Amino acid sequence: METATKTLWKIDPTHSEVQFKVKHLVISTVTGQFNRFEGSLEAESDDFDGATAGFTLETTSVDTNQSDRDNHLKSVDFFDAEKFPHITFKGSLKKVADNQYKLAGPLTIKGITKEVELDVEHGGTMVDGYGQTKAGFEISGSIDRKEFGLTWSMVTEAGGVVVGDRVKLQLNIQLTQA
Repeated sequence: METATKTLWKIDPTHSEVQFKVKHLVISTVTGQFNRFEGSLEAESDDFDGATAGFTLETTSVDTNQSDRDNHLKSVDFFDAEKFPHITFKGSLKKVADNQYKLAGPLTIKGITKEVELDVEHGGTMVDGYGQTKAGFEISGSIDRKEFGLTWSMVTEAGGVVVGDRVKLQLNIQLTQA
């Protein structure tokens, strides 16, 4: 019996971004990103259906464009970056329509693992000017931060919550065929 050949794709960090958005005081949104991450995808077919993905990011690389807030996010109140230096995900892609996929699998933050499902749009595959085959994906979804032990909160004098529970995830990922 012939086994299908798997193709390995690696994240190109210079053409990828990992962003998150969370409500602040319920009235506005704070956007942040992680600047250091790596990951790969193993696919048996050109359409990526059934591909497996692995992803790791460094919690110390959190960046909200405000150093005091970034330091608070790295502290034990949130990511506890010293004790939990990485956020990891392993999952598989399932094609649901033309260029539309679901990416499902375990996400681990602060040592807590939960199943998540994210929406994926495949932007296309192309050979760049250097002869490398590239594939682009937009990944989106949301998680409840409290399910992952990110429970710090504060209530304002007026009764408003400082940090919302839902965190929107937005990843723009470019992969290079290995």
